[in-house]
Formats: sequence, C-alpha cells, structure tokens
Amino acid sequence: MKINILIPIYNDWQSAIELLKNINSIIDDLQHDFSVIIIDDASIDPKPEIKIDLKNILSIKIITMKENRGHARCNAAGLKYIYENEDFDYVIPMDGDGEDRPEEIKQFIESLNYYKDKPIVGERIKRSEGIFFKTCYLIHKLLTFTFTGKSIKFGNYTCLPKSTVQKMINDKATWSSFSGSLAKIEKDRAIVPSIRGARYSGPSQMSFKNLIIHSFSIIGVFKVNVFVRSILFSIIYFFLIYPNLSFITFIPIIFIILLNLLIFKISRRENYEEYRNSLNNILSINNLNKYE
Repeated sequence: MKINILIPIYNDWQSAIELLKNINSIIDDLQHDFSVIIIDDASIDPKPEIKIDLKNILSIKIITMKENRGHARCNAAGLKYIYENEDFDYVIPMDGDGEDRPEEIKQFIESLNYYKDKPIVGERIKRSEGIFFKTCYLIHKLLTFTFTGKSIKFGNYTCLPKSTVQKMINDKATWSSFSGSLAKIEKDRAIVPSIRGARYSGPSQMSFKNLIIHSFSIIGVFKVNVFVRSILFSIIYFFLIYPNLSFITFIPIIFIILLNLLIFKISRRENYEEYRNSLNNILSINNLNKYE
C-alpha cells in the first residue's frame, strides 16, 4: 500500500524534525510505502538544515505556502494537493507537534486489514493538556452535541482511503473544518483509540480564540441542524415562560439568536471557490534529501 502522511507546520520545525525521526523509526517493520507531505503555512521562522537519516520514508516534500491561512486550511490544501498530484492509497493527516502520537500509525495500518474502504478515525480517549484546555474542550464537545446532535470525538488524526479524500476535496466544509466535513460526508467510520500526546517542544499554538473558531467551525458545518433545533427549543421555551414573560426570562432566546448569527458568520468560511483555488497559494515545493 502507498500511504501519504500529511503534516501541517507553522514555525515549529524542531518538533517536525523530531516527528520525522519517530515516524521513520515506527514504520521500520511496516511493509508499505510511506511518503510525507509537509505543508509549511508561510512560517516566519527559517527552516533549519535537516540532517537526519530517514531511510524508511520513501519521499518527503515540503510545500511552502505564500500566505498563512491556518491549520484547517493547510490540511484542506494538503488533501487537494495529494489527490491531484500523488500516487496513493491512503492519507494519514496528523499534527506536527507530537500531540498526534506517531506510535498510533501502527493501529491505523493494522485496522486496514478489517476496514479497507472506511475512513478510520483516532477517537480521543485521553488528553495531555492542562485543566483549562481540557475544560474548554469538554464545553466544545457539549456545545457541538447539544446544537448538532453529533458526537465528534476525533480531530484530523485519521486514515483516509482515496475515495474519502475525493469526497472531502469536493466538500466546501473541508476548507473550514476537517473533522466537521468528515463527520458529515462519512457516517460509517471505523474507530481506533487515540491518546493525545505531549508536545515535543514549546507552547501550544491553539489559543483560546482559535479554539472558539475551531469549535464553531465544526458546529457551522451542521448549521441547518442548529437552526432547526434552535427554533424548536425557542418555541417550547416561549410557551413555558409565557405566563412569566420578562426581559430576564427572554435572555435564553436572545442568546440562541446571537449564537445562530455567530455560527452563520463563521460558516461563511466554507468557501468552495477559495478551496478550489487553494493550490495557487503554493510558493515552492522542495524534496527533502533524506540522507544529508
């Protein structure tokens, strides 16, 4: 099998180098062709010289983008590039900082013996972040389930067959939310347990603001569900509070209206025209010499 590992990077080159070393070691006894595509999201920090032996990785390409467009759009552009330019059977997108543990690549490969035609998702069963981000992620999952009816417990760490990649690059939601798009277009998914690893170095680049955008981008994929549920909730709630109607009792409905407006605004990130032209943002493509 031909497997492409897709890794978005912004500045964190030391973590990327450590990840490449670990991938090279882990796939040593796997009898498949592994290639790596790194999407450099217009990093400001210069790329260091990479002088390591990565003999088990068939090829490594570094695709440098002209403009920084964020993690989700790096993944989206990477999927599009791979589908249009690479010979592959599966794509494994993963973070470049160590939080998606490369040891779990073996779980994906083993699962392909049973689920060749299904996308396989790494369902997060344990996180390594601090209590603040764990709490925020819990709120994010509760909000997603409440407003969409969808329980999405995976991120971009997945193993996608070519058929799924084709569907995703033709779905405008992929440009805004990887996991939201995958949850929408592929109802029948296989699951492997995934433990969120510790970063190799430095602080997380997921700020509170980015977490909010990430959360509402997923919810925005299912904006029709959100609108229908909001209408039903508002009608039921209005009849319950009607005898005691006041500004205070009306606040939840105001909140629902504002929330829908926010979701609608963020959902406008789903721009198929931008996605279709996303590869025009490529500045350069370089093959890494693995034996320097």
